[in-house]
Amino acid sequence: MDKLGSSSILEFLENKAILVTGGAGFLAKIFVEKVLRSQPKAKKMYLLLRAADNKSANQRLQNEVIGKGLFEVLKQKMGTKFSSFIQEKVRVVAGDITFDDLGIKDSDLKEELLKEVDVIVNLAATTNFDERYDVSLHLNAFGAKNVIDFAKRCTNVKVLIQVSTAYVSGERVGLILEDPYRIG
Repeated sequence: MDKLGSSSILEFLENKAILVTGGAGFLAKIFVEKVLRSQPKAKKMYLLLRAADNKSANQRLQNEVIGKGLFEVLKQKMGTKFSSFIQEKVRVVAGDITFDDLGIKDSDLKEELLKEVDVIVNLAATTNFDERYDVSLHLNAFGAKNVIDFAKRCTNVKVLIQVSTAYVSGERVGLILEDPYRIG
């Protein structure tokens, strides 16, 4: 398969630690389930969930992510090993991209992320088009900058993927190609 094919993506994700922001969002849930199901050899998935503390973040993980029907195929595939698989592969991170250091208060966890993360997928955003302008700007623009700043400090990061809303190309028509940008 060519170097952008799904096989090479799955191969690339093997033994990688992946930080996913916006962990309870629509696209994040799909991404997390797909990686866990298709590449169970990914080292760890860190899910950044907006929450005041780890207890609240873990509740959000159970209620808004793992507990959803989307994970039924993975639950069936894993059977009785599902819970232990999730405990081994998924680590909840209480935080918020609108803050420096992604709002991560646990200094040990922050250091772990800075040392271990290979891939960052920023899926945190507001897609509420009735949102106040300042709130949208703070989350969608300044939040993305905070993710970039965090990624620059990660010693092993190989890829940062920024996912934004579908309406960022304005009046342009046709196929709009994206070029990879290098950090640093």
